Amino acid sequence: MTIELYTWSTPNGRKISIGLEEMGLDYTVHPINIGKGEQFAPEFLKISPNNKIPAIVDTDNGISVFESGAILMYLAEKVGKFYPQEFAKRIKVNEWLMWQMGNFGPMLGRAHAYLHYNPGKAPFAEEWFAKEAIRLYGVLNTLLEKTEFMAGDYTIADIATFPWAARHEWQRIDLNDYPHVKRWYLAIAARPAVPKGFAVPGGSVIPMPK
Repeated sequence: MTIELYTWSTPNGRKISIGLEEMGLDYTVHPINIGKGEQFAPEFLKISPNNKIPAIVDTDNGISVFESGAILMYLAEKVGKFYPQEFAKRIKVNEWLMWQMGNFGPMLGRAHAYLHYNPGKAPFAEEWFAKEAIRLYGVLNTLLEKTEFMAGDYTIADIATFPWAARHEWQRIDLNDYPHVKRWYLAIAARPAVPKGFAVPGGSVIPMPK
C-alpha cells in the first residue's frame, strides 16, 4: 500500500508527512508549489476541490481525501494508531483536533500574514492577531500543565498542532513564556519520525526554541 501525498512545505502539509512517518506508511510525495499556483491545476482539483494542500490518494482502495484533519483521521483509523477506539478518549482527541483546525491554524495563519509577511501595513490587524496568538498559546499551555500530550496520550491532535507551533517565531511567540508548551514541543521534536516528516518536501529543519 502506498499513499500518494500532494503537499507543500506549510504547517498543514507537514501534519500529514509527520503523520505518515509516525504511522510507518509508505508514501510518494507530489510537491504542489502553491507559490506558482499549482494548486489550481485541473488534475489536482479532482483530488482537492478546495484547491488547498494537503490531499492524499490511497492506492489500496482509490479513496482520495482532502483537508488535513480529515486526512489524519482517515490514516489513523486505517492503521489503528494515534486515535483511540474508546469513545470518551476519541471525543477528547476530536475536541483538540477541531480546536487546532478552527483556531490554532487559521488564526495563526492570519498572524503570519500580518506579523511576518506584511509588518507595518495594518497596525490594528497586527495587534489583534498578535493578541490572539498569545491567547491561543495560553490555552495550550494551560491544557499541557495538566497532561503530557493534548488528549493524554500522543495522538493526531498533537501531530496536527505541532507544525503550527513550529512557526512560533513568525507569530512573535517566545516558547519560554509557555513552559508547558515548550516541554511538549521539545518532546515531539525529539520523536524520530517528526523531523523526517517535517522535512517533506523541501528539507526544512524544525526550529528549536532559544
